[in-house]
Amino acid sequence: MALTDSREAGSIRRRSLLVGGAALGASGFALGGTGCARVPSGTRSPGCSRSAPCGWASPRCRGYIDEQGAFTGRRPNSPRWSSRLGIDRVQPVATGFGSLIPGLNAQQFDVVSAGMYIKKERCAQVLFSDPEYQMLDSFIVRKGNPLGLRSYDDAVRKRARLATGTGYAQIGYAVAAGYPEKDIVILQDQVAGLNAVESGRVDVFAGTALTAREVVKKSSRAEATEAFAAVVDGKEQIDGGGFAFRLTDGDLRDAFNAEIHKMKRSGELFRILRRFGFTESEMTTLTAEELCR
Repeated sequence: MALTDSREAGSIRRRSLLVGGAALGASGFALGGTGCARVPSGTRSPGCSRSAPCGWASPRCRGYIDEQGAFTGRRPNSPRWSSRLGIDRVQPVATGFGSLIPGLNAQQFDVVSAGMYIKKERCAQVLFSDPEYQMLDSFIVRKGNPLGLRSYDDAVRKRARLATGTGYAQIGYAVAAGYPEKDIVILQDQVAGLNAVESGRVDVFAGTALTAREVVKKSSRAEATEAFAAVVDGKEQIDGGGFAFRLTDGDLRDAFNAEIHKMKRSGELFRILRRFGFTESEMTTLTAEELCR
């Protein structure tokens, strides 16, 4: 395994744990599965500073590498569970988002910490913790929302020029609403989406509610719509993100769940998350079992 020491069979106790996250070198974590996506190394979004370094629109929403080379943000700060499980040291391992599940199963690291949406197809490959958060969608539109775009159905009906990010779940949601996939403009991330909306190259950029409201904070020409649930086959889609473990590591996943549930009940989890842009509406009682179905 990718642990720095061996463990007793059937025991979850370990001194060091390697945690995989999708990262961008010195620029920040990438989380394409949740709408937080990567930008080229060295790129900064408007409003970034030493206290809030970012290589994407919303670095605080998951995690990033600060200017001292330290991992920070919601993901690195949330696993207070580690010491409670007898884990003395959590070592982050940065990799591309598409390499997270393969890397986990190849034992390159022990846990995936990347805000990964819990989806049925992924549940066949990994064990998910119960989600820490739930997430709805939102649009980045020009100030005043001149086309009145508040859902994917609106985008279809009004023939809006719609963009979203590489690998985003929003691609499938737009297609499910009847938007032609070939007409969706695929951009690198939400910063590029904001720029495209502001310049008039597209009418709307679809992303998560969290990333949309964070990226428009410094904009005088764009705004985020109210959060909404995408509809697929008549069912509202509410996504949830959690940590991922190997299929053989059920003991570790179960122990992790026990600690996350304690943090939820005490309010500790929300106190951590709200520092990085989350609201109470994004806290959840959903389970991985529900989302895997």
